[in-house]
Amino acid sequence: MHPILRQAYDAEMTAAMNHYSVGNFQHAFPHLERAHILGQSFPIEHAKSHWWMLKVGWRRRDVLEITGQIPRIVGALLFSRIWIPSGNTGGAHVPPFKSMPIPADLQCLLEKYGRGAKA
Repeated sequence: MHPILRQAYDAEMTAAMNHYSVGNFQHAFPHLERAHILGQSFPIEHAKSHWWMLKVGWRRRDVLEITGQIPRIVGALLFSRIWIPSGNTGGAHVPPFKSMPIPADLQCLLEKYGRGAKA
């Protein structure tokens, strides 16, 4: 992962974890979705965003999120380098193979520093 993309991914994950730590799950989830978009081409980062979505789902007692994240974690580890649905936000309330529009700020980062960018 290019260092600039890593910095953006880490910032989103840190924001999500900070919200999670104080029980603010509603505000944690959008940061996890943004981290998912940034990290979905990289197996560990991709799986980590799904793991935290599972944790949020567990704390919310959201059965769909819990059951939906488990196969997504496995899929992230196995298939991230082969194919990913562009822009998919990763939550279980979104079809796992659906491509989605990428927010402009993230699109710019991915175009410059996404998979294949030299570190």
